[in-house]
Amino acid sequence: VPYGAFATCKVLQKKVLIIHTNNLTSLVPKSCSLLSLITVKVLDLHDNQLASLPADIGQLTALQVLNLERNLLKSLPQSIGDLAQLQVLNVKGNKLRELPGSVSGLRRLRALDVSANELQELPRLLGHARSLQTLTLDASAMTYPPPDICSAGTEAIQQFLCKECGIPYYPPSQYLLPTLESDGGGTSVDGVDRTVEKYLEEESEWQEILVIYLSSDSSQERKTQEKLEFERRLNVGQREQALLVQQLNSHKDEILQTVREEQRRLEQGLSKHQRCLEEERLKLLQQLKDTEQGIASRIQKLLEDNQRQKRSSDILKSLENERIRMEQLMAITQEETEQLRRREVASAMQQMLAETYKNKLLQTTSESRRQDLVSQACSSLAEMDQKFQQILAWQQLDQNKAVSQILQQIEMQKTAFEALQVKKDLMHRQIRNQIKLVETELLQLTQLELKRQELDTEMLQEAVTEQRRALGCLLQQLLKEKKQREEELQQILLEMEAKSETKQENYWLIQYQRLLNQKPLSLKLQEKGLEQQLVTLLLELSAEHYVPLFAHHRISLETLGTMSASDLEKLGVTEAGLQRAILRRAQEILAVATTIPELRRAEDTAVPAAPEPSAPPEEPPGPAAPALQPECVVCMEREPQMIFLPCGHVCCCQGCCERLHSCPLCRQDIAQRIRIFHSA
Repeated sequence: VPYGAFATCKVLQKKVLIIHTNNLTSLVPKSCSLLSLITVKVLDLHDNQLASLPADIGQLTALQVLNLERNLLKSLPQSIGDLAQLQVLNVKGNKLRELPGSVSGLRRLRALDVSANELQELPRLLGHARSLQTLTLDASAMTYPPPDICSAGTEAIQQFLCKECGIPYYPPSQYLLPTLESDGGGTSVDGVDRTVEKYLEEESEWQEILVIYLSSDSSQERKTQEKLEFERRLNVGQREQALLVQQLNSHKDEILQTVREEQRRLEQGLSKHQRCLEEERLKLLQQLKDTEQGIASRIQKLLEDNQRQKRSSDILKSLENERIRMEQLMAITQEETEQLRRREVASAMQQMLAETYKNKLLQTTSESRRQDLVSQACSSLAEMDQKFQQILAWQQLDQNKAVSQILQQIEMQKTAFEALQVKKDLMHRQIRNQIKLVETELLQLTQLELKRQELDTEMLQEAVTEQRRALGCLLQQLLKEKKQREEELQQILLEMEAKSETKQENYWLIQYQRLLNQKPLSLKLQEKGLEQQLVTLLLELSAEHYVPLFAHHRISLETLGTMSASDLEKLGVTEAGLQRAILRRAQEILAVATTIPELRRAEDTAVPAAPEPSAPPEEPPGPAAPALQPECVVCMEREPQMIFLPCGHVCCCQGCCERLHSCPLCRQDIAQRIRIFHSA
């Protein structure tokens, strides 16, 4: 039986269910319950292949007519006695060997047909069914009651069973009227009840006519008249029966049409809902795919930039060593001593140390304020602001004293020079920028994995894991390069300190001033012969790391206009897109110079003067923070601040990180923890 039939009966509270003449082997479909048919009064299942009935058939408390004719039933469930409203039970043409004793509970049973079965005995408790009017069975095959009693009719059988049970026998007519009154008080408008009552009334009327006809033998004419009257009534009854069958068939067709329309409407709504869900799922998967592709492209770009930095690092290192040797850091002339701007250099040193101390102070204050906000939000904030204002006031009061101390203390001068040297070192700045980019990408990859876990999606999981591992390895390599570069700068500082004159006055002040007055690398390369237009071209295309390469090979704009992509690849420019962009931009500049020669000469002769810096320039801002608002996966309150290596996850704050020995996302052991600072 389809699921929709039970659902329709439950929703529309159907009272008639006709599913005869099929090949049904089971009545209740999967994931359905007989309680869906709680309102059904007529259940027609004849001419099917049912071998058994559900054990909970007794739940159909409203059932009045049950037709199981011509099936394969071998037994009836005990719960059939719970059908208190059942009036007609037809089990003709099955394989029943016995009836359950619970049939005594069918107090309103009027008609019972057990013929064409393997039944030989009736249950003795059937005598309690006092309203039984018609009992149809195979009298010749019965052993209990005896065949002669079974042949005598329903009344004789009931008298025999009542005697066996030790109870007095009363005719069904004494129980019929109370049963009808309890059904509806004699005024029921239910079509099913009227059909059953009319059928029983006509049957009893025909039996009375037959008894009168057989018992009367007064005269032949009277018999003939009674016979004609009987035939007339019989014809009328047959016509009424045919009309009733026709009405039932038309009503059945209307019910089937209504069920089909309702089922079609439900299927259309379900298919529409499924399409909407599928579209939303595809849209979400497309968004995830686009995000993964963007992250993959940025990671690929970082890896390519790293490869370029590796190739150009040797050239930068050689240029840096040549600069150190050419400028002769260890020699301080009398002219430099006379031209020393003591007050200005000391102020710049004091500003550098103040900025370093201020950054450390701000970092320490920020960490303490973040911790205090968790426990004491209002009071701690006011107290920390007061302390911070007091520290700034002390710093302002001690500024002049610090300048004079810097002029007197050689160690402070040396510390300021070391900080400025690290800040202005090109290779160290490039490594720091790359570390910031890798940290940002690791944070975005971690948030993407958390989002994928919420959606229960496993597509491209291995690709994201490989990308995260590659970034983790790259971050470890960059940290090693940063530490190695700091050791190299420290070694240079030790060599300078060892080779300096023991009584040389203001040695570190002169070195600091010389580092401040150092010209940019692009200006030095221009002075060596590299054209300003070529430098501008490379800066516009974000290829400034190839400037030393072009200067080393003494490439001019005219030479670049005659070169091809393969020539640039031989020089070391490996990106195909960048090769085409450089060649196209060079040809455009040459075309403009050919059209307007004065413009080319004006640009060649105009060389901007380099302003003399009084303090080191600020570093370019780091990569923007991700648009997502991540949070610690342990406390779910603060932002993640720690990178776990070697897995590369960014998922914990500093407070929760101290108690962990393995990553909470991948359960891998933590070998190294790296603190990151989010940009404001």
